[in-house]
Amino acid sequence: MQRIHFSSADLARIRLRTSAGPLVETAFAAVLLGRGVGAPYAGWRRQVSKRLPPPRPGQGPGAGADELVRRAVEYGGTTDGTPSGPAASASARDTTPAGPSHGPELPDIWRAAVAPYWDKVLEYLEADCEARGRAVMAGGVEQLLSTAHPRITWTSPVLEIPGGPDGDVVLGGRGLVLTPSVFLNHRPGQLIWPQDGSGRPTLVVSAPPRAHEAAVLWAEPDETTEALGALVGQTRAAALRVLRAACTTSELADRLGISPAGASQHAAVLRRTGLITSRRVRNSMLHSVSPLGLALLDGRPARPANGPRGVRREPLARAAVLPAV
Repeated sequence: MQRIHFSSADLARIRLRTSAGPLVETAFAAVLLGRGVGAPYAGWRRQVSKRLPPPRPGQGPGAGADELVRRAVEYGGTTDGTPSGPAASASARDTTPAGPSHGPELPDIWRAAVAPYWDKVLEYLEADCEARGRAVMAGGVEQLLSTAHPRITWTSPVLEIPGGPDGDVVLGGRGLVLTPSVFLNHRPGQLIWPQDGSGRPTLVVSAPPRAHEAAVLWAEPDETTEALGALVGQTRAAALRVLRAACTTSELADRLGISPAGASQHAAVLRRTGLITSRRVRNSMLHSVSPLGLALLDGRPARPANGPRGVRREPLARAAVLPAV
């Protein structure tokens, strides 16, 4: 039983985040692939097995659950890690022990088991966060903690999490980031500390889909989604979809589950290729998808240069050579 002790300063510094990031979710997916899955994940497992052979008994991604998460945090980041997201695949591969006794590595699992569903996973996690935000509005932070997960117990000022390491954790005024996970299934919650020891730790809580939600999450990815991901990279494709509704760099980072620096870099590349527009509003940059970006999202041709809006085709040609991330 892990016991997290909160001070009044910690309670004041609790915040919600959409996701712990694509590589952390990939680490949880790797653990899930090595275990038995219930009905909510049956469709996912069936589809993934076509792209990635299931590990044989005694095989796995080459590390235990905690080690996989540590590796994902180190190379993917849950707060300000660099590089962010699946761009770190080469580094993550370098840290995975080689040899026949080990199964698929994190980059392979990301491509086969997480990337095809990432957009829908983000939508699901965002809806979960909105529900938790309504809990805060209705009953304050204590209701947020008491409803984090059916197996997580809040007895002020201590949050008890079964199924993980035994011990007491004192936050020391740092506060806590609470974020849901689709693929965390082997325990109700997992506490992750920033690599440099500063900043807020992240408590990832298990949020498995219900039957009707699973049917939507694991629907076979359509050709447009796969083509867009291959063209600009899965993270930037997700950013384009998020930016159908304008948002700031920090909001984009939260919705994608990447660092603000990573979100800024992705936005800069998308802006240079004409797929989004950005404007400064006070101290923030507000981003939104451009007409060319909308054409790419919808799988339709952009307007010709002499059309009513004068959208040029050249940026789309440049977009085709973006490095996949």
